[in-house]
Amino acid sequence: MEYKIGICDDEAAEQEYVSDLVAKWASGREVTVKTFPSAESFLFQYEEEKDFDILLLDIEMDKMDGVELARRIRRDNEGVQIIFITGYTEYISEGYEVAALHYLVKPVKEEKLFSVLDRAAHNLKKNEKVLVLSHGGEVLRVPLLTIRYLEVQQNYVTVHAAEDVTVKKTLGEFEKELDQRFYRLGRSFIVNLTQIYKITKKEVFLKDGAILPLPRGQYEALNRAFIARL
Repeated sequence: MEYKIGICDDEAAEQEYVSDLVAKWASGREVTVKTFPSAESFLFQYEEEKDFDILLLDIEMDKMDGVELARRIRRDNEGVQIIFITGYTEYISEGYEVAALHYLVKPVKEEKLFSVLDRAAHNLKKNEKVLVLSHGGEVLRVPLLTIRYLEVQQNYVTVHAAEDVTVKKTLGEFEKELDQRFYRLGRSFIVNLTQIYKITKKEVFLKDGAILPLPRGQYEALNRAFIARL
């Protein structure tokens, strides 16, 4: 698999240092690395080329910081692997909002960076998985990454993804085709754990605003599954 990696840092020396480490990790892999001196310069190119796989973002930048940049990217891109680089640990809680893969504290250590990049590459390969659905005389390929949840409606299941698709199939059949990021909520729903924003005793709140009922007795198990995916 080929990877396109973006490095965004307004300190030239830090940008060069991280870029050299990434080049070392990339040895033997198909990797394209592009560097940017600001969030604004990255967004200018990103509007034309929304094909980055991994982003290494400095948090403390002038004008737009790395967290705000990540928010803008996440509006239409759930798949890109975001890694923050920071000199301060107080920003770590903000990473949950944009599903950051990891925080690297300056000075970045080679071994730690390589480990995080390996995880990012693993996630990208996993995100290539798709559901193949027959709908309206067409065959649709729906990436698992884009699925928010599945919902039973009588003898049909609606797959809520980039576009909702309803097919005649059981939830149990779907369950066999999904991976470990999905969790079954009773008889009526399967939810993508990475799409959950908040869990209460009775409801599951998703990032897109959807609210799913939580069956009695599943709160603790769902919480454990959710925390394991963080």
